[in-house]
Amino acid sequence: MTEEESGVRRWLVDISSWRPSPDQFDAAAALLPPHERPAIARFVKEDDRKRALVSRLLQYSLVHHLLRISFHQINIRRTAEGKPYLQNNCSDFPNFNFSTSHQGDYVGIVSEPLCLVGLDIVSVSEPQGETAAEFVSNFSSYLTDHEWNCIVGAGTPRDVLTEFYRYWCLKEAFVKAVGAGVGFGFRRLEFHHEGWTNICICIDGEVSKKWRFWLFKLDETHLASIAKGDPEDAINTFKKTLSSVTIAEKQLSSALDSPEEAFTLQTVEELTQSQE
Repeated sequence: MTEEESGVRRWLVDISSWRPSPDQFDAAAALLPPHERPAIARFVKEDDRKRALVSRLLQYSLVHHLLRISFHQINIRRTAEGKPYLQNNCSDFPNFNFSTSHQGDYVGIVSEPLCLVGLDIVSVSEPQGETAAEFVSNFSSYLTDHEWNCIVGAGTPRDVLTEFYRYWCLKEAFVKAVGAGVGFGFRRLEFHHEGWTNICICIDGEVSKKWRFWLFKLDETHLASIAKGDPEDAINTFKKTLSSVTIAEKQLSSALDSPEEAFTLQTVEELTQSQE
């Protein structure tokens, strides 16, 4: 089955290699609907504007590529919690949904036709003005006792920092997948793994067999996580955007257990040309 037929996509852009002139930046932004542009222009720093622009270009390019909808006809909206979703009718993929993330040098997007999907990218950067232990202690209330013990016992300060970011981006990916906002209690989630493979989640103390997780090392300083799971777990505002919330167990298991593929690197030039 081709990617177009499956509705699955994993795209990544390295923005450090994109150095647009002001005119080139404005030309790329002009491809987007007017209501998307203020969210880009509000950033002061150039890198922040680049991330915001590329995040939106990824969304529109992906929808155009998979569903053959022209840029000016794509209708992407957001729930009250800020979850982006496609408002256009999508009969081929009843639960078509996507998730974006950006930090450091990378901006990414993932999509699924049936399961919920969430993406989070983190840059494992050294904290400024405090030690790694002091930095991660700021987040101890978001971690379970099991996770905290794994983090502080990881080894060197760099190991502690990396271990923290692994757990953090997994939690973020799940919250993004279900469409929850910043008020979701991270401590409700606990992750277990075998050398960071076979990752499983406990939600409110109960092991869930309806979710799968993957961790990727993008380079020496960036990690990404993908969460894929049951549409029944979407929060209500996001659930209303899905056409087929209840999925037969066999169909859900098949979708969850399909092999996870690596990201495809895209360039901004490819994204801007894709709408032609």
